[in-house]
Order: sequence, then C-alpha cells, then structure tokens
Amino acid sequence: MLKHVLGKVCNRGVNAYGGDKFRPYLYVLTSDVHNGQVHCAPRSFFGVEDFLDDDNSRPYTYQKEKKSKNPNKHVSFKQRTVAYMEPFTLDVFISKRFVSASLTHRVTSKQVAVAGTNSKDIKAALKSRSDIPACLAIGRILADRAREADVYTASYTPRDRDKFEGKIRAVVQSLIDNGIDVKVYLD
Repeated sequence: MLKHVLGKVCNRGVNAYGGDKFRPYLYVLTSDVHNGQVHCAPRSFFGVEDFLDDDNSRPYTYQKEKKSKNPNKHVSFKQRTVAYMEPFTLDVFISKRFVSASLTHRVTSKQVAVAGTNSKDIKAALKSRSDIPACLAIGRILADRAREADVYTASYTPRDRDKFEGKIRAVVQSLIDNGIDVKVYLD
C-alpha cells in the first residue's frame, strides 16, 4: 500500500496549497522502496554542473586566473622580461590637497620608497602641500629614500588621465636631478 501511495505522489506531484494548482516540493521521490525507507533525492535549483569549471575542478567563485581567449597567443620576449629588466616603477599621485609618490617593485609589489606631503616631517617644512615647490621637495626626499634602499633606476608611465607636464613633471625632474635614472614611457 505504501508503494501504491508513493507511486501516486510521484506521478501526480504534491499540492502545496491544495486545489487545482500544482506546486511540487524540492524533493523528488524515487519510485521504489528499499528496506521500508523512501529514497529521497535532493534537487538543487541550478544543478551541480552550474557550479563547476569546464574541467570540473573547483567552483566558479574560486577562479584565480583568467583563461586566455587565445591560449596559443605568442608573448614577446620584451613582455616576458620587462618586469625583471626594469623592476622598479614610479607612481605619482597629485590631488588638490597633497602630493605623494612611491617606488614599487613590479615583481613583488612591495613599496621600496614612499614620500608624501601628508607625512608629519614634510608637512611642517612646506608652505603649501600641493604646489610646484612641494612637488620638487617630494622628488628630492623620494630620491634620498630610494638611494638608501639601493634603487637607482625606475620607469614611469603616466596614467591615462594624466599629462606629463606641470606638477608630475616637477616630481620626475626632481628625481632625475637627485640621482635617480627615470625612464619615462609616453604612449
């Protein structure tokens, strides 16, 4: 009798609200009974295959690297070695209130030398924190700190919105004048 009732439930479904509307539950009952117990198979909304990568290795939320659209694409020698040949990059940030610059190692992403007009020692000595003399002072201090860390070369590529003139040029020129060789890449 239990097998007969379960067969009707599996064929017709279970009415959640009664009446003519059919509202199946999330558990689908199998049609056979084994050892007096009903086998229920939980059914997910999306299915397991939606949460796996192409190679069924890990969930899609844990992807660590992007897959290349063209895996056979040739990467030039310069693209592979530029991070090691010119390991230090200069980053200059200028806002209305302050100026900051840093030298960063490309491979390890560690900041080797940092200087900014917001620091206490520089803030007291400057008349204004965002004018050209402040930019020159930041370049001089950054060059001293870079020499202490044995960094004598760096590369600089301006951001898309930045033009290589005015305050940014003053910081880079101050670095060059104080003994740091800066290669500027303008696109």
